[in-house]
Amino acid sequence: MSIPPEQDDYVKPTTGFWQEILPADDPAGQVVAPYRYGYPALLPDGRILVLPLRRLPDGGRAVASLIANQASFAVTEVLAGHMADKARAIGADLVIGVPTLGLVFAPTVARLLGHPNFVPLGYSRKFWYRDELSEPVHSITSPGGRKSVFIDPNMLPRLKGRRVAVVDDAVSSGTTLLSVLSLLERLDCTIAGIVVAMKQGVAWRARLNERDPALAGMVHSAFSAPVFERVEGGWAPIPGTLAE
Repeated sequence: MSIPPEQDDYVKPTTGFWQEILPADDPAGQVVAPYRYGYPALLPDGRILVLPLRRLPDGGRAVASLIANQASFAVTEVLAGHMADKARAIGADLVIGVPTLGLVFAPTVARLLGHPNFVPLGYSRKFWYRDELSEPVHSITSPGGRKSVFIDPNMLPRLKGRRVAVVDDAVSSGTTLLSVLSLLERLDCTIAGIVVAMKQGVAWRARLNERDPALAGMVHSAFSAPVFERVEGGWAPIPGTLAE
């Protein structure tokens, strides 16, 4: 049974998304707002990744979603390639992977940079971890949940004196990223920059700038996506929410 347009929330199951990169001349790239079910994100090489739209809890807004561990290898490898270009440009000689979905990209980014390894952070505490090598995380995707991000003490020699690129899947609110930066700032390394697959909206920018006006400019991405508002016929980008 078809759904009347006035009752359609213009979201659908994500099963078919994140499985292919489309060529630059694909018709999907010519679709304009209002978007109904997917947003055609433009990659640096002109190709297109169509992302599903997810309605936010307030009901009147939506975001373009990337769930990296549900994506095809072809998609994650292309995105990691663009991310490696960004990490190379900032002179990173070590990659730090942010849990959970940043760990999909970090190993490939490090390999493409020619590094022999990378440093994974984690949310699971092993018995040999130390409290001073952790930082509380307040995630908007885990309401009410309390967790901390940890670094294995055995990884500290790997960081010593290195220029690190912090790699994650996306930056949205900036809260997780600030926790990771707080942890790394206590260690013997220099943060060369933050590299993500997607800049989602711009709320993260103000939050990072509250900490340090230089931080927002250190964030680099393979692509950006705006926040959307519900309009007649679908979802339209909210002006000013597409990061450069």
